[in-house]
Amino acid sequence: MASLADIGLAAAINILTAVIFLLAFAFLRLQPINDRVYFPKWYLKGVRSSPTRSGTFVHKFVNLDWRSYLRFLEWMPAALKMPEPELIEHAGLDSAVYLRIYLIGLKIFFPIAILAFAVLIPVNWTNDTLETSKLVFSDIDKLSISNIPDGSNRFWAHLVLAYVFTFWTCYILLKEYEIVASMRLHFLASEKRRPDQFTVLVRNIPPDADESISELVEHFFLVNHPDHFLTHQVVRNANKLAKLVKKKKKMQNWLDYYQLKYDRNPSNRPTMKTGFLGLSGTKVDAIEFYTSEIDMISKEEALERENVKKDQKSVVPAAFVSFRSRWGAAVCAQTQQTRNPTLWLTEWAPEPRDVYWSNLAIPFVSLTVRRLIVTVAIFFLTFFYMIPIAFVQSLANIEGIEKALPFLKPIIEVHFIKSFIQGFLPGIALKIFLILLPIILMLMSKFEGYVSLSALERSSASKYYLFLIVNVFLGSIIAGTAFQQLNTFIHQSANEIPETIGSSIPMKATFFITYIMVDGWAGVAGEILRLKPLIIFHLKNFFLVKTEKDREDAMDPGSIGFDSSEPQIQLYFLLGLVYAVITPFLLPFIIIFFGLAYVVYRHQIINVYNQEYESGAAFWPSVHGRIITALVISQLLLLGLLSTKKAAQSSPLLIALPVLTIWFHLFCKHRYEPAFVKYPLQEAMMKDTLERAREPNLDMKAYLLNAYIHPVFKDGEDEDDISAGDEKEYEHVLVPTKRQSRKNTPAQSKCNGSSPPSLPGDIIQEQL
Repeated sequence: MASLADIGLAAAINILTAVIFLLAFAFLRLQPINDRVYFPKWYLKGVRSSPTRSGTFVHKFVNLDWRSYLRFLEWMPAALKMPEPELIEHAGLDSAVYLRIYLIGLKIFFPIAILAFAVLIPVNWTNDTLETSKLVFSDIDKLSISNIPDGSNRFWAHLVLAYVFTFWTCYILLKEYEIVASMRLHFLASEKRRPDQFTVLVRNIPPDADESISELVEHFFLVNHPDHFLTHQVVRNANKLAKLVKKKKKMQNWLDYYQLKYDRNPSNRPTMKTGFLGLSGTKVDAIEFYTSEIDMISKEEALERENVKKDQKSVVPAAFVSFRSRWGAAVCAQTQQTRNPTLWLTEWAPEPRDVYWSNLAIPFVSLTVRRLIVTVAIFFLTFFYMIPIAFVQSLANIEGIEKALPFLKPIIEVHFIKSFIQGFLPGIALKIFLILLPIILMLMSKFEGYVSLSALERSSASKYYLFLIVNVFLGSIIAGTAFQQLNTFIHQSANEIPETIGSSIPMKATFFITYIMVDGWAGVAGEILRLKPLIIFHLKNFFLVKTEKDREDAMDPGSIGFDSSEPQIQLYFLLGLVYAVITPFLLPFIIIFFGLAYVVYRHQIINVYNQEYESGAAFWPSVHGRIITALVISQLLLLGLLSTKKAAQSSPLLIALPVLTIWFHLFCKHRYEPAFVKYPLQEAMMKDTLERAREPNLDMKAYLLNAYIHPVFKDGEDEDDISAGDEKEYEHVLVPTKRQSRKNTPAQSKCNGSSPPSLPGDIIQEQL
């Protein structure tokens, strides 16, 4: 078990690591050759030009201005300088609200830490319970609730502060929910026109033997939304074509690499092996090989492209339907379309860059089965990961290592090595085991069939958070207690084991402190260094870049990764809320994390990350719900802990806390969550009215016609072919007259950009 000295050594190592990372970043960001790595967002916006275009050869790579090195820490105040409204305009509402999560951590835990250190630390320290017990403990554990004797009246201090901490946390959450909801509504009211404001995604379109999907969609919305329906775009299954395009691009990159290599040394023709990873197989000319491969893929791609465009079997029962106004789209997206609630399902369309096209081809009826399979898979994955979690906890127990590997005992007993193992190694081992987990969970979310990147990230984040609660938090407590108190378990009755576990839970704070320092201190500092993107950019820049477009592709910074970063933040909320009453010594480590992370990620959002999509902070209800979950878990654990400590008088009063917290969550859910899932018709009408007044001649159909065409067709000629094909159907195909029972339905579409689709004078006698 880590002692105060072990924690001190771990803190020194992590602080030193963080300082090295920050100093390395401060130096590397000043070098012209790295400018595109540390400021890519400004390049993508077109407001920053490469400093390598002018000056001497040395100036193109190294910053020789010594005065700039004196201001190496200026990035910190610069990151905090941009006001929030400007940040929203620069990076979007999603990024600005994401940063508020760190601010919430500071708002919650800073006052809590002051109060806990003023009241609970003295209450816990002035006892000798652990010294007279049989439990294995450290100096830090004397600062925890475990050091208070059973049945003591001192537990009233913990009870009162549990109520204070809960009310304070709920107050902050209420204010933040109100602020973020207001920010979202203001953002939606003031943002520029976007295709998704006028478009709904229609799924589970019923098959019809007489009409194509396109004809069926047009007929249905002409009949049921005659005054607002404008145009539609059917969804084509272009997954195979997208794979061919991706494969061709990969081959082209290799061809560019070998071509550049040959241009630099014309006397040596590059060769390669065609086997596994280029390590085996026939030796061939690399340029000729990739040229022939690209030609072959190009032919296959052209054939598949024509097949997707012309074969009606490639059209899936889904479509993007656009309306003349936001009001019309809001009505359609938020209402049931037919008496059968499983057909003609409508929802707000993601913005075009947010669409995950591969999953649109998944049959809607299979989604329930897919999600059931993923639920079972997550269950088994959670228990599979208990093995490495148990291994990590064994590292925190020196006695366990010495028993398993007795020949290492002389080395382990060296003071520095012992402190390193107990204070640093468990945290870094846990972080390593968690590296692949977000990738696995994202693949599961994709298998579930979500049709937008934002929905995929929110789903993956929920799975990751559940995993962190069960494995990292509860698993570490249970496994760690088993390893540390193994000798005690063996020599006591089964009835006393829950009491031992209850007393040991506060002692696991030392393990979580080491994890916070590794992940929350050194890890956040490593985030700003961007060592991996730095290396990848320079490798691509040297081997693949031929044009400015290639250079832009090489410096692509990606997004912030909500699916992995947000659950990690929530783990810190969980640790802070659980240990605020039990072991307050942990709180300063969490406060340092939130403060450092806020500055670092604000800098990254301003200068680095390029948003993949804009959801208008649609993730906030999930963030709020996860903090509430952490709060309830902390209350239940405290209730269980006090019951094992025989605090009969104070324990029953804690039962009200989870009830009040859940009631508070339901209140917030009903009061504020509708702003994140529905679009008020009043707001839609106001925005439509203003837009018509400002742009009376706007051709809305031209604006929306090609907004939701699959990316593989957005290359000019294909885009025109797809839209021209749909336009031909719209203007010339007799949509509804193929069945005798529908002779009174409109004979052909009258949709155009200047007037709404209208029905002839005949009365429609039958609607779909």
